Amino acid sequence: MTIDRRTHLRQLAALLAAGTAPAFAQAPRPIRLVVPYPPGGPLDIVARALANAVKDSLGTVIVENRPGAGGNLGADQIAKAAPDGHSIVMGAVATHAINPWLYARLPYDPIKDFTPITRVALVPNVLVMNAETAARLNIASVADLVSYAKRHPAKLNYGSGGNGSAGHLAGEMFKAQAGVFMVHIPYAGGNPAQLALLSGQVDLNFDNLASASANIKSGKLRALALTTKTRSSALPELPTIADTGATLGLKDFDVGTWFGLFGPAKLPADVLARLHKAFSDALASAELKSRLATLMAEPAPTTPEQFAAFVAAELRRYEPVVKASGAKVD
Repeated sequence: MTIDRRTHLRQLAALLAAGTAPAFAQAPRPIRLVVPYPPGGPLDIVARALANAVKDSLGTVIVENRPGAGGNLGADQIAKAAPDGHSIVMGAVATHAINPWLYARLPYDPIKDFTPITRVALVPNVLVMNAETAARLNIASVADLVSYAKRHPAKLNYGSGGNGSAGHLAGEMFKAQAGVFMVHIPYAGGNPAQLALLSGQVDLNFDNLASASANIKSGKLRALALTTKTRSSALPELPTIADTGATLGLKDFDVGTWFGLFGPAKLPADVLARLHKAFSDALASAELKSRLATLMAEPAPTTPEQFAAFVAAELRRYEPVVKASGAKVD
């Protein structure tokens, strides 16, 4: 070994001992992005696309699926994580607006225990009927549905992915605003509820547009209207319930799915700014817009302040809806 080589090694050893080694000697710590639902769903797909899109600006982002308790388990992990920017969660309308009123014992506070980073996307839901049932009952619009339901109380039923699910709450909101009564039939998840609709076991569902679109296009389901206030670019010809139900007490009807990124509470301002810029820039890219379009989702980035106000408003909005539904999880 040459003298120069020995000198270099001694210098490097001294730097390591002093904690001042060159950057290449210390691998940057990855960011953990928790998805509180199983792999393969919309949140998981978008999270992985985002993780790949921000690798140049934020470094390695590892997506971890932590399903359980309707999303509460994964959300709680981030609520209790260190506020250093290395642990974030893809929260959703369920974890931050519905579950607080649905679960008797929520392990986190949806407002106080998180730092909103940015909303990611909005996904509309759609009011769909079994096509054969709709034809048999001569129902081709929301007005037809309300008229039939008023003339035949409790004759119609609707399925959902379970008590307290977005589909269930949309149905309860529809019943309350339109002044009709339809029987709710809960299933163990969105897929069983959709199969029940396709087989004619239930008459209608308030389903996710992404999961219902193929059957709408094939003619197996008849789409009556979107549940959100704005139309979808994926099906621009489809009206909203608020559009078609203005004279039916439904002019303010607005129920959809949203998801966004949160860090733990007390995230430092510089860390928050760095995360927000990276993910907002990614959502503006053509690649992410295309990926979201395949899920019938609309990119909807916000400032942290706008997202915080949005989450607080959603939390207030769903309180009376969940309570009126009678749904509760102990």
